[in-house]
Amino acid sequence: MSSRELDAAGVLDPGLRADYAVCRRLNARHGRTYFLATRLLPVERRCAVHALYGFARWADDIVDSLDPRVPLAEREGRLRRLEDGLAYGLRTGGGAEPVVRAVADTAVRYTIDRSLFADFLVSIRSDLRVTDYPTYADLRAYMHGSAAVIGLQMLPVLGTVTGREEAAPYAAALGVAFQLTNFLRDVGEDLDRGRVYLPADLLAAHGVDRTLLEWSRRTGGGDLRIRAALREAEAMTRAVYREAEPGIAMLEPRVRPCIRAAFVLYGGILDAIADDGYTVLHRRSSVPARRRAGVALAGFAGVVRARLRPPPPKPVSAVGAGAGRAGR
Repeated sequence: MSSRELDAAGVLDPGLRADYAVCRRLNARHGRTYFLATRLLPVERRCAVHALYGFARWADDIVDSLDPRVPLAEREGRLRRLEDGLAYGLRTGGGAEPVVRAVADTAVRYTIDRSLFADFLVSIRSDLRVTDYPTYADLRAYMHGSAAVIGLQMLPVLGTVTGREEAAPYAAALGVAFQLTNFLRDVGEDLDRGRVYLPADLLAAHGVDRTLLEWSRRTGGGDLRIRAALREAEAMTRAVYREAEPGIAMLEPRVRPCIRAAFVLYGGILDAIADDGYTVLHRRSSVPARRRAGVALAGFAGVVRARLRPPPPKPVSAVGAGAGRAGR
């Protein structure tokens, strides 16, 4: 990890610096879109975001192992050990895994609600046994822990210009929008793991079920019914983006370019899926490199403007009382 990021964040212990470096590598390797957007954050906040991503990625890798030599019981055991390790890390700052030590340190630094990690692990554990979701309401209940809480964990790191409670629903919705995008992009890969995240009632409305999806995945065949269902899933996801977008203006000005870039890039995945003809059962759609570079450039311009903008005046009462908060 960049020493500059760790120095700016005040992470000085050599062991902890190495732990954060592990999280950064996980983010860079597995979250190209997310990692690119993270580069637009103020330097002192990046390692906290890497820690949150690294922990989530580590848990995902436990439950999503396609290695047939790793039986279900062993994955359940690994997840229990991760959960116990996180509880220990949050109490003591220690732990056996680098991602646990880093995320525990981040949780303490930013006073992140510990129940959010518990909710996350509940949803992750369900991936070991739950293979489909009858309705969109069922899927949203799952995504509270798997996606909404990620947005809520991020809020203390990003900072807001409103009360955190006011911004929270929008942050949660943005986490859900990102995950719905991933679900749509990864329909084929998830099917290989035995899972269908698209709601069964949405699929059934177009005459689609798991058997038809498996046939298409296996044979490479197309079907107009599948395409219609995927188009509706895209529209459903775009509605959640619209629900989440007003929350970007509630964030601190210096972090808005990062979240705006992530918003545009993840939305661009939906554009790529549509441009590819909804062939997600056979290929992974992605935002072209030129488009990613353009969004990054616009983001960097936004960062520069935010840094040049004078800070808002402190309220008279706060100045008089000496109560202005120091920024992280």
